[in-house]
Amino acid sequence: MRLIFAGTPDFAAAALRDLIAAGHDIGLVLTQPDRPAGRGMKLTPSAVKVVALAHGLPLFQPASLKDADTWQQLHDVAAEAMVVAAYGLILPQAVLDIPPLGCLNIHASLLPRWRGAAPIQRAILAGDPETGITIMQMDAGLDTGEMLFKHAIPIEEGDTAQTLHDKLAALGGKAIVEALSALQQDQFVPEAQDDTQATYAAKLTKEEGLVDWKKSAVEIARAVRAYNPFPGAQTQWQGESLKLWMAQALDAEGEPGVVLAADKAGIVVACGQDALRITELQRAGGKHLTAAQFLAGNEIKPGDRFLSKNQT
Repeated sequence: MRLIFAGTPDFAAAALRDLIAAGHDIGLVLTQPDRPAGRGMKLTPSAVKVVALAHGLPLFQPASLKDADTWQQLHDVAAEAMVVAAYGLILPQAVLDIPPLGCLNIHASLLPRWRGAAPIQRAILAGDPETGITIMQMDAGLDTGEMLFKHAIPIEEGDTAQTLHDKLAALGGKAIVEALSALQQDQFVPEAQDDTQATYAAKLTKEEGLVDWKKSAVEIARAVRAYNPFPGAQTQWQGESLKLWMAQALDAEGEPGVVLAADKAGIVVACGQDALRITELQRAGGKHLTAAQFLAGNEIKPGDRFLSKNQT
């Protein structure tokens, strides 16, 4: 099938690679303009651009999709369908109407749950037992289109946003290949979303990563996993910031934020309910370390206090 592909980050690049491997004719790849990245703020291509260039695919990086010249360029591709995955730009109705088979979105949740920008992190934060991929026919709303294909996977106890992202990226590529095959054979019965069951996955902010030790250990442990790698769950210790990368809830009591134990098994901190054992962490400007490695160079002892986001 002749396609336009629109996407930007690694999640989308995985799908593009699978579409290429499946033999689809990618007539044009849309991705966002190169952005400054790294300490040197050097202009850096998106993951999708890297894949497109490696395969010699036509590439287009508009700053928006709102002008008639852009619409004409997309018309000229004569694509049967457009596949969209984490593109980052709004598709106006004029673009949605271009391909005769419509625009298919690869969304990293089981819609209508977690419409929006951060479905992977919100699912972990909420303690959802499962998530998945939904292939939907795009409309002008925010992830409100009819669903064509859904595939669920469990959220494992140790899943971080990164590990779950990687699982869903791989699943998304397989799902869109399967969905396009069914679409070609007219095997789909589109399913409308139940708007009354919808939840919104708001974009992450850095401020969200600040740990509130008055919350339960279970909630904080979910936050540590959900904010790994961005923005990273953070707390204050002796006037500096610590990022918490891995942690588990356990049964213990104490004043929220106070260290109960610190040994090679982890740093145990009391929470509003139960306690959190931190097993991987990082000082500002330092390396990502296990608790045992961290304690070898930093003295943390019972009675020390980690500060909540509302403390100074």
